[in-house]
Amino acid sequence: MVEVQGLGKRYGWTWALRGVDLRMDPGEKVLVFGPNGAGKTTLFKLIAGIVRPSEGRIRIGGMDADGNPEAARRQVGFVGHRPFLYDDLTVRENLRFYGELYGIPKPSLRVDALLEWVGLRHAADLPARALSQGMAQRISVARALLHDPSVLLLDEPFSGVDPQGRAVLEGVLEEEGRTVLMATHDLRSGVIWTKRVLVLVRGRPKYLGPPPRDPEDLWRMCGEHR
Repeated sequence: MVEVQGLGKRYGWTWALRGVDLRMDPGEKVLVFGPNGAGKTTLFKLIAGIVRPSEGRIRIGGMDADGNPEAARRQVGFVGHRPFLYDDLTVRENLRFYGELYGIPKPSLRVDALLEWVGLRHAADLPARALSQGMAQRISVARALLHDPSVLLLDEPFSGVDPQGRAVLEGVLEEEGRTVLMATHDLRSGVIWTKRVLVLVRGRPKYLGPPPRDPEDLWRMCGEHR
């Protein structure tokens, strides 16, 4: 479902990411781990099509992301550090906007169903700026799932999340069939939900394989002790 070969991103003379190879089968869940500045968010933005690689290639669902960028992006949902909501629009207006952007037929029905699922139907007419951080994170998950993507990218999804949001995320991770790439420092949660770990250190892959028995060993792979 996701295939990355020799992927790299350079900003000026500095490589934020380089030499990453990763292949994910349909329905597989992989944890991306590394200290701050390791290149995790850069990897997610590249796969999501937000930025273009400096080298290497990305294939999503068998399609080359460079040759078919729009089609590739439509297969991906992205939950990042920011909720990507427009402050002056209501929650419902935000989700309808993204639904129309993805060409979803009758987006209002999908929007209402997702608002019910994340437990925020009552907040549908609030402006996005009025949301708490936890509520905004739940709406971010709803936004990422609007077009029912085959691939879901979760970049620190448990950061700032409220108890209801954690339950929503765990529900997403329990689903079968969706390919998930997740970065989190919540190692216990990360190891529970994933079968393989990609460790990045200073923008380069350090390890790719099964998670260790002791999740804290991941920090030792990075040369850090907690």
